[in-house]
Amino acid sequence: MRSYANSKKGRSRMRRPLLAGNWKMNGLMRSIGELDRLIKGLDSNCSLDVMICPPATLLAAFAKVAAGTGVSIGAQDCHPKPGGAYTGDISAEMLRDAGAQAVIVGHSERRIHHGEQNADVQAKALAAQRAGLFAIVCVGETQEQRERGQTGEVIATQLLGSLPHEASGTSLVVAYEPVWAIGSGLTPRPDDVAEVHRAVRAHLTERFGQEGDKIRILYGGSVKPENARDLLSVADVDGALVGGASLKAEEFLGIIAAGVQTGRSPVDL
Repeated sequence: MRSYANSKKGRSRMRRPLLAGNWKMNGLMRSIGELDRLIKGLDSNCSLDVMICPPATLLAAFAKVAAGTGVSIGAQDCHPKPGGAYTGDISAEMLRDAGAQAVIVGHSERRIHHGEQNADVQAKALAAQRAGLFAIVCVGETQEQRERGQTGEVIATQLLGSLPHEASGTSLVVAYEPVWAIGSGLTPRPDDVAEVHRAVRAHLTERFGQEGDKIRILYGGSVKPENARDLLSVADVDGALVGGASLKAEEFLGIIAAGVQTGRSPVDL
């Protein structure tokens, strides 16, 4: 790793690293076994926050199993409104009632496959705040945008349009997920991750002042046990949003162990 690895520059003592597993459209009731293995394999003194975001069908059952443990439960999406005639949709209040503590909004798969725009993402982030959840707002560029040198412009536009007008370290997490890296097995170079996260941090502090320095920025996109330590050592990377590797407790525990090995605890940030 280069000199920025393990650097304390740009890090706040207020930020506790978060590793969140996004299960996407995977998992049946028997998948509770993986959650149980994760809970049992987690060190009781783990210095990281650990979260699983299962499909909505498993949310309440997972929340019940995880209650009082070192694993919290989040959701993958929500409707902007608290209730109404929206067949098939789930409000942030319903998620909170089922036991969720957070909700992912603006994931690239929602933006691409469901046509969600920045304004839609912002409305959902505001709904999460309204319901007492913290929103994990996703941003990221496509391969084409990256090749055109538009990464900075794309991320800045998404942040400006997707984030709530007011935010704090307890109400908002930002996840940078380069679209071309999600599920592809490809990851950007640590230098590239550092550059984007540095720009996101600058946006947050300029926009939200001191609270902007408390907002965690996660990296997501083909995070695995093999590359987790390098990625989690980068300055202003406050954890990871993990996809496929979070489906198996053994793999996710490997990523958690890599995070612990970086020494990223709230005491020494």
